Amino acid sequence: MDRLATDESAITRTPVRESVDSPYDVLGLDADADDTEIERAYRHRVKEAHPDRGGSAEEFQRVRDAYEAVLSGTAIAPADAGDTGPGDPQNGSATPSQDSDSPTDPAGQHRDGHGNASDESHPSTTRVEYLNYDVVADHGWDIDDPELFEVASGADLDHDDYGMFLAEPGETLLEAAEHRGFAWPFACRGGACANCAVAIVEGELDSTVDNVLTDDLVERGFRLSCIGRPVSETLRVVYNVKHLPGLDDLRLPADRFERARADD
Repeated sequence: MDRLATDESAITRTPVRESVDSPYDVLGLDADADDTEIERAYRHRVKEAHPDRGGSAEEFQRVRDAYEAVLSGTAIAPADAGDTGPGDPQNGSATPSQDSDSPTDPAGQHRDGHGNASDESHPSTTRVEYLNYDVVADHGWDIDDPELFEVASGADLDHDDYGMFLAEPGETLLEAAEHRGFAWPFACRGGACANCAVAIVEGELDSTVDNVLTDDLVERGFRLSCIGRPVSETLRVVYNVKHLPGLDDLRLPADRFERARADD
């Protein structure tokens, strides 16, 4: 009987999903937040949660998980306490969802009355999806595989190795990564070496500044993150490619200014 009572009490304690905060709650966001609001909230919360600022590693990771869930559109928006149901005409407003008639979707993408994505909000914000080349090599993946990022998204990779972030207007790709807590390889910060090189899989990175890359490397899709600024709405890049043929000879020795996880 004691064992049965224990099992029954365990059953009554099992449902705990309701106490789990929505990613929007973790970031302190409304469900209709736009990209700029998402970025601002993330920067504020990730500083609060950082272990060096009184937070914890667990909370820091929780904030980063929430940020990526909101960006990717997989986050479930928190239900409003007074709502009687999604889209209930009695409350005068619809719960934000991925329905094309919503003014915004969970990822913060503004839409017009016809359900079409609108560029009026923040057209120069770039959504960057990144992948570490070390992971590509470790898994035996092909960097030229058109399904590379789809494969990576389902591989349960660490956030340092795969994920998304927003790059703001005027930021170089390297600055955008650093401002969001990532340590990507670099050395000179002036386009004079290939330590910070990335492979562009999709999207555009403005690299009009003179740099060390040969025409052949540029033709193959390589760019320098220290001088390149995202100029497309979305960008897919493989970073940490500095040891690939053609780039390895253009590296500078790692020094005290390089905050990379280099294996030089």
